[in-house]
Amino acid sequence: MNIQPGAVVCKDSVVTGDVTIGSKTVIHPKATIIAEAGPIIIGENNLIEEQSIIINRLESNSDSGKKRVMIIGSNNVFEVGCHVEALQIGDNNVIEMKSKVGRDVCISNGVVVSCGCTLETKETIPENTVILANGTRRTQLERPAAPTSQVEFLTKIFPTYHYLRKAQGTK
Repeated sequence: MNIQPGAVVCKDSVVTGDVTIGSKTVIHPKATIIAEAGPIIIGENNLIEEQSIIINRLESNSDSGKKRVMIIGSNNVFEVGCHVEALQIGDNNVIEMKSKVGRDVCISNGVVVSCGCTLETKETIPENTVILANGTRRTQLERPAAPTSQVEFLTKIFPTYHYLRKAQGTK
């Protein structure tokens, strides 16, 4: 695990495998990040809430020697209880509570996956798409706002109430 300076990672989170966490990213207690099939690279200023699961899962029918890199951009929010296996996630996305994004889905930029949605078909979600729980999709005019104020608040408050993992900087 490689935690960049400025990132806040609670010790009560589960982070296993080759995971790089960008600066100003906040990982809540009880969040789970597992790099089984290859490294996970998380960009800057992301918010990963409790009970979220981000996993680069080994596929049972895949070549065991082939590493697959999961890349998560910057300014994303992973809300409580979401489950994400997508290998490509761009910037300024919101994965809402209890939603599931499968391995074959590619999330571009400015996408909102609404509460309770399940995406498992092989597809690239176009920029600024909002996907509702009933499957309806629409395009929004602007990307969701970066979670800057939340990240700044949590960066100040978490050390008071939680034990944190220390940043290691670059390897």
